[in-house]
Amino acid sequence: MRKLCLLPLVILLLLCGTPLAAASVNNTLHMLVFYSDTCPHCDNQKPFILQLDEQHDALSVAFYEVRSNAQNRALFQRIAGSHGLSANSVPAVFVGGRGWLGDSELIRQQIIGHVMLCLNGGQCPDALDEAQPRLAIPGSLETSTLTLPLLGTIDLGLQPLTLSTALIAFIDGFNPCSLWVLTILMALVIHSGSRKRIAIVGITFLTVTATIYGLFILGVFGTLTLLLTHDWIYWAVAVLALLFAAVNIKDYFWFQRGLSFTIDDKHKPGIYRRIRRLMQEGRSTPALVAATALLATGIAFIELPCTAGFPVIWGGIVASHNIDWLFFAFLLSLYLIIYLSIELVIFVIALTTLRVDKFEERHGRILKLVGGIIMLALAGVLLLAPELMHDIRGALGVFIGAFGVAALVLILHRVLLPKLGIRIGDER
Repeated sequence: MRKLCLLPLVILLLLCGTPLAAASVNNTLHMLVFYSDTCPHCDNQKPFILQLDEQHDALSVAFYEVRSNAQNRALFQRIAGSHGLSANSVPAVFVGGRGWLGDSELIRQQIIGHVMLCLNGGQCPDALDEAQPRLAIPGSLETSTLTLPLLGTIDLGLQPLTLSTALIAFIDGFNPCSLWVLTILMALVIHSGSRKRIAIVGITFLTVTATIYGLFILGVFGTLTLLLTHDWIYWAVAVLALLFAAVNIKDYFWFQRGLSFTIDDKHKPGIYRRIRRLMQEGRSTPALVAATALLATGIAFIELPCTAGFPVIWGGIVASHNIDWLFFAFLLSLYLIIYLSIELVIFVIALTTLRVDKFEERHGRILKLVGGIIMLALAGVLLLAPELMHDIRGALGVFIGAFGVAALVLILHRVLLPKLGIRIGDER
């Protein structure tokens, strides 16, 4: 509990960090590029940087290899921290007070635009000045770690991507398809009156579905990582996100009309029959586990179109950071833990109280709206400002803004417009 009480302080410290800036002391614009000698994205970006350097006499580019050079890694952490970015992915470009992580056509155009702004008299801090050692300012992001009582050391550099993962997983955890299946499963198994049977069925079901979902996310990330050498993949992920967003928002107003990422009604009778079979008396524990695992596997594949939206978006965001597999394993574990936490709460309530509330269509509509608007916001970020997801305040701003828009739509649609006699959609 004491650790939980300190969380607001941690968030405040993360949000209040201000990137440091320094004025240029000469007419040369310095660009710092951090790369790894094993990074294919870095190799792809290097000709672009060299060409930009050749085109502008006043631009001076310095390259720093970070995989095998500890001093360069320390410099990378300091520079990234001063810009409010994470030092956990390359290539990284810093020039004129701005920084970019990753490589894409959009990022390249932003770099060109900012370089031209600085060379044409814009007020741009010089990257070489920022590279010089400075005294740490309390509460700033100059250092990449923060040590607090009870909580220990927090790596500020990893916070934007970790925060984005936690927020996306939390929203994904309120997936209407998954919640409907779990509440139906628990409601029917509860009729057996056996907490042992509820525990066996619930734990097996959640374990199997989480494993399949994790493998699916792993496959999405692996595919995107291989394809990110092509600039069009960013646009493809954004277009998919827009499609999922549009269908989910449509389902709020016109549920299951036309294209819909929900469990088709034709599958529901079969799901009911398979769940009722779990209630048959005389099954041994191994037989009950096997039957539940088989049921969970079938349902996981049936509901995959309903749950695929956020993993695709998250995979695109994470793959664009070019992180190592160890950090990805941490992020994937965090995603699955948070995603499962919602269903675990329902399971624990069912196990302890022997009752569970039915998940209704009106609940699904609201979750579809919120999820759809968040997907829409993330798609816009992927298309227009991917660097926002590299900054903790930018990532928070995207989600807070999306929640605000969803709340406004709910108020307008469910409160204000009905008072004016205006009804949109088929919900009654």
